[in-house]
Amino acid sequence: MKHSKTVLTLAVILALSLVAAACGDDAEEGPDGPSLIYVTPNPIGVNKFLELGQIGTQQVAEELGGTWKTFESTNDSDRRANIEAAIDEAPDVIVLTTFTLVELADELSKAHPDQEFILIDTCPDEPAANLHCGVFREHEGAYLLGIMAGRLTETKEVGSVVALDIPFLHRYSDSFALGAQSVDPSINDTQVFIGGDNPFSDPARAKEQALAVAARGADHIFAVGAGSNGGIFEAAQQEGFFSYGVDVNQCPEAPGRIVDNNMKLVDALVVQLAKAVLDGTAESVVAFGLAERGTGVMALASDDELADSQCLIADHPDIVAEVRAARDAIVNGEIVVPDPLFG
Repeated sequence: MKHSKTVLTLAVILALSLVAAACGDDAEEGPDGPSLIYVTPNPIGVNKFLELGQIGTQQVAEELGGTWKTFESTNDSDRRANIEAAIDEAPDVIVLTTFTLVELADELSKAHPDQEFILIDTCPDEPAANLHCGVFREHEGAYLLGIMAGRLTETKEVGSVVALDIPFLHRYSDSFALGAQSVDPSINDTQVFIGGDNPFSDPARAKEQALAVAARGADHIFAVGAGSNGGIFEAAQQEGFFSYGVDVNQCPEAPGRIVDNNMKLVDALVVQLAKAVLDGTAESVVAFGLAERGTGVMALASDDELADSQCLIADHPDIVAEVRAARDAIVNGEIVVPDPLFG
């Protein structure tokens, strides 16, 4: 009888272990610290934005002696199921990212007022008191990239390959065009959209779109496809046009082809918001732009960092100086970059 009870106990422990493993990736246990669960809208894969969200979540847990997990989603049903699974575990904070999850975040935060949520990169119109949003002013950095393209283009044709045709992503493409045209109003702009079933992780489709834009004469093309950007960079290497990345420094991914990047400190924003939630000081919405150094381009980095970045803009100190002056003008209000999302 004692043997049977031991076997049964081991079986239960094994089953519970398997359930926990299926839910996500556990960090080392920290019994006295906070618990965080990070839910992605898509597999992390090569999506640098989603990777930064995970890095920020892990950093908070490790700094405060807590635990963290990641639940990766692949489709709409997974997204809801993963957020609901996270709610069932009742962590101190659930971290969500991107506009793809905004409706679920709005619905489920209101349905579970005792659960604290963080949503990075977007926010519903009227967020619940337990939903804390961190957003970026992406259009500011995109405008600076446009200045670079406007100075460097030889064909007077620039373009963008964008995941979806939505106002949020026009913050990138429209602002890039405006920056280029601020240098030379005669510059033409072409924008195409990846679309399809997985626009943020379809490098093959993105490459086709980039080749089409290059065929129209564009020699500077902004890659706004997240995990699809690799295809755009492949096209740049194949056809010889120049490109621009997003979220992190992507210049090493295509040496000699990427001028600079519209970067967002996603990990830093997750850390800031999560700590504020945990100590009870979190605001409803926090915005990061050039003034807060939450967004930026490599041209704004220190000279040493820029030299090591593998970004082509490092070879153009005169344009770097112009971009830094434009950054200052945006921060002090002399230049106002229109916001396609909020008007």
